[in-house]
Amino acid sequence: MCRMLLYKGNQPIQLAHLLTKPAHSIINQSFDSRLRLDTRRPINGDGFGVGWYESEPDPELGAAPCIFTSVTPAWNNMNLIRLADKIKSPLVFAHVRASTAGSVSESNCHPWQYGRLMFMHNGNVADFHLIKRKVQESMTDEIFLTVNGNTDSEWAFAVFLSQLKTPRQAEPFCHSVLKEAMLKTIAKLNAWGKEAGITEASMMNFAVTDGVSVVCSRYISSRTLEAASLYFSSGTRFESYKPGHYRMIKADKREDIVVIASEPLTFEKADWLTIPSNTIVVITSKLNVLMYPIVDEYHNPTPTGRAPEQANVAVVQGEGRGDGARDHRHREVVFVEDHRAIPTVPAVDSLRPDKGQSTMSHSESAAMDAPARALASTAPVMVA
Repeated sequence: MCRMLLYKGNQPIQLAHLLTKPAHSIINQSFDSRLRLDTRRPINGDGFGVGWYESEPDPELGAAPCIFTSVTPAWNNMNLIRLADKIKSPLVFAHVRASTAGSVSESNCHPWQYGRLMFMHNGNVADFHLIKRKVQESMTDEIFLTVNGNTDSEWAFAVFLSQLKTPRQAEPFCHSVLKEAMLKTIAKLNAWGKEAGITEASMMNFAVTDGVSVVCSRYISSRTLEAASLYFSSGTRFESYKPGHYRMIKADKREDIVVIASEPLTFEKADWLTIPSNTIVVITSKLNVLMYPIVDEYHNPTPTGRAPEQANVAVVQGEGRGDGARDHRHREVVFVEDHRAIPTVPAVDSLRPDKGQSTMSHSESAAMDAPARALASTAPVMVA
């Protein structure tokens, strides 16, 4: 199973601080991934990709991201190391691949780009060959012809593009538009799977950005199994305090940096929060972080009832901290139940909007007397 990472910040970051320099960087995860659902301590050596946006708008360069991919293992690519030392960007996607479908080729390496949009996936669409024809028939010729590879992941991106009215628009998308398109994509893939009689769970950790906002899902089509790992960290500075060792500094209440990764990049446990299974994460243009439970037939209002797909899951060991940086008391995640059913298609019998329980901070609960009204504005759920 692949590993992925995304960064969004008010200031551009040198790619090396994400890709190469941390002891558990995304490149090191390509040969030393510790939180995969299987127990083989496997290698993510079937290629890699990194995409980034320019720090300043440039009409000549346009709004599309630059993407560098290769089929060589990420740990053995000198060009990647050279580029990471010389490029800075305020928005970065990175991915190391362990193939579950499709050949080892550059066209199958994540992330992919369409217009100003960039997309990547960790997981698999179960028995995709049984629904591939349905997927292809659902889209316009223009979207169909954008797919160059043969992975379930790239076809999932094509399904996502098909949910947007103007996928190639020049202007940034509203983050709520990207969020709704992500929910529709998950719903459609589930519906086609159910129609085909597929019983294996699909793991759909998707990430998409337009260069301004980011939408990311941690999802599995099961009420009992745990989705592929995904972690969140935010603060004001991401810095090295000794070679290979980084920490997220929280100097004040503002968020200048947001990192989402399949595995933590640092050994500081307090830096990272686990994103719950079957959750949508939205990073707005102003670096507000919103989290919504995905309320469908696989919604589990008691996530403690979920079990890892494999029982023996390794953890990242780390050192203690006493440096005054952020610890667990400085951060809390606020959830608001999204009572709107996600979009359905005819193959879904019914999506059960289980109400579940919301977890809120004391300060937020007073402001959330009417959660349904707040949800209508699509901006009440924040990580502080």
